[in-house]
Amino acid sequence: VVRRHLLQRYEHQPFISCLAGFYSCRWKRYQRRRTEPGKCCCKTRECMFFPLLVGAFCFSLIFLYMWGEAKNDYNNFDWYNYGNLGFWFLWSVVLLIVAAILFMYITLLLVLAMCLLAEGQQLYLHWSHKIGTFLVLGFSITALFILSVLWGDQWKTVRLSFQITAPYLHIGAITIMVLLSWPVALHAIRADKKVVQVVIVGPYLAILLFLFLIPLGMYSPCIREVGTLGPKPALIGHRGAPMLAPENTEMSFQKTIEHDGDGLETDVTISYDGVPFLMHDSTLKRTTNIGEVYPNETTQNAAFFSWDTLKELNAGTWFLKDKPFSCMGSLSRADQNQAMNQSIYKLSNFLRLADSQNKLVIFDLYRPPEKHPYRNSWINRTLEVILNESGIKPHLVLWLENDMRSFVQSVAPGFQQTMGNKAPVEDLLMDNIVKLNLAYTEMSSEDIQKYAEANITTNLYVVNEPWLFSLAWCSGAHSVTTNTVHMLKNLSQPLFLM
Repeated sequence: VVRRHLLQRYEHQPFISCLAGFYSCRWKRYQRRRTEPGKCCCKTRECMFFPLLVGAFCFSLIFLYMWGEAKNDYNNFDWYNYGNLGFWFLWSVVLLIVAAILFMYITLLLVLAMCLLAEGQQLYLHWSHKIGTFLVLGFSITALFILSVLWGDQWKTVRLSFQITAPYLHIGAITIMVLLSWPVALHAIRADKKVVQVVIVGPYLAILLFLFLIPLGMYSPCIREVGTLGPKPALIGHRGAPMLAPENTEMSFQKTIEHDGDGLETDVTISYDGVPFLMHDSTLKRTTNIGEVYPNETTQNAAFFSWDTLKELNAGTWFLKDKPFSCMGSLSRADQNQAMNQSIYKLSNFLRLADSQNKLVIFDLYRPPEKHPYRNSWINRTLEVILNESGIKPHLVLWLENDMRSFVQSVAPGFQQTMGNKAPVEDLLMDNIVKLNLAYTEMSSEDIQKYAEANITTNLYVVNEPWLFSLAWCSGAHSVTTNTVHMLKNLSQPLFLM
């Protein structure tokens, strides 16, 4: 009997030793305890901590999924941080890597716990892992809260993503429940009280019922009958091709044209002496070498500089230095040299380029700040350039600015009047609106169809990821504004089309 007990005590169990060693730092057989039939799988303190482990897993999964689907807007996130920190860095990618590492860590702990339970071992999480669990839980909740406050629209992206990923997430959840069925059944059978059995089996069955009912609520415009898919949306380069060249420069728009973009999007500011030029930011700090030429003027509004000053600034070296996108790839030596010699682009030159290639143009027109000589004549001055200096065909201009729209229609009746927000069809027709320019988070196949029936097309911005472009395609969008013309042009049909 003594010999048998000694053999049981020192029986070689490498698999369980590894599980308990990584989970509890208990590598020796005598350090572990088996769960007695009808007893709890761990001590009271450990029972209280196990839900925290599950909670950390859930919150880290939610954050990782949310941030992974937010990839379409990483550049906006980095731009926001640049405005607050004063220097450019790919914080979005760092956050994604941290989220992935923390999720893998907490997932490993949960898998180890499940395996130990399946082997009938008592759970004891080492104190270092308990600290790690609290850190993962705290980080995930804090990150979700901060992003919800500062960037709440990202949850709309998550909801849109379910129209693509829901079937695959559903299959994955069912697979996990199947894998959990054995340990759940084992512990339910071992329980000596009905209440304990209900506590174990009840939530499991509730989740199974929920997964059974989920398909009833699934909807995706990409699940459609053969032959009902509309034409591929036109591609409008957002500030040109900002992954291939410095944004809002001649090179950037030429790259869009090279990759068969259908239109060009930009941002227009008016200089102090009345020359409309292309600039997205209110200052010149991020996209020019203003800090080297005029170090004391980096916070000055771009509209307060004369054109003679603006045209001497370099608008390309920052692109090679900061690498504003995480998946830019490498540029050829010729492209690098060309990028280094880019300057601020005039609106008139931009329009001539678009006209020569028969490309649509759409732009945000920024009103000059107070005490600017063109603050009250900004629209008139812009119209002068469009109609008198550029010579662009009027039907190529998608006029977005809402101020003085009636006046613009009387002066330039050939412009395609474009609205930046949803409105009743009757109001849009009354204002001669022929196109809507909407954020992609407002995507709705029903609304797009409703407007299309009134001959009002829809453009969605800014759509960079293939899955989001596929969803826009299936929803019936006429065009999208994108940073990735060079990538989306290669899609011959929507991804996940079923």
